[in-house]
Amino acid sequence: MKIRLASELQYDSIVDGEGIRTVIWTQGCPHKCPGCHNPSTHDFAVGFSMDVDDVKKQISSYKNQDGITLSGGDPFSQPEACYEIASYAKKQGLNVWCYTGYTYEALLVMAKSNDIYLKLLQKIDVLIDGKFIVHLRNLSLKFRGSSNQRVIDVQKSLESGAVTLVTKYQQINIGLDLYEKPDYIFV
Repeated sequence: MKIRLASELQYDSIVDGEGIRTVIWTQGCPHKCPGCHNPSTHDFAVGFSMDVDDVKKQISSYKNQDGITLSGGDPFSQPEACYEIASYAKKQGLNVWCYTGYTYEALLVMAKSNDIYLKLLQKIDVLIDGKFIVHLRNLSLKFRGSSNQRVIDVQKSLESGAVTLVTKYQQINIGLDLYEKPDYIFV
């Protein structure tokens, strides 16, 4: 099985979820959010194809990783390949975070017509859902770009039948949304 990627896997990331992570940057996104920080990942026709088994080998080769992050692009545009990667990561004892422009509720509706969406959700620990909305941009949010996006505990949400947020990431650091570069920064 192949997956279309936007770039090589990125290991030792500390900004794409909690802990030290390997990020899989999928290529292709139907949402094309204005202001997206990864617009080069939108086009489904660019990037490069990689065998999922090679992705798994790379994940295994990286040491001291806490988890993987599926990002992009939108990983739910390639659910079969992302499911295989997420399943492998879970078997290796890694946690799985995923960024998507779909809402959690929309993914559950999509799962009614194709169970691969539910299968992928069942392998995800934390889901950051929702499109990036530029007028809701807030630099004080942890692991998300706009205030409509949620940090969801997927396993608790599936178990309870209602969205369960990861509350420690709902806190806002007051003042960062008004950030101005200080004069004393020379870089």
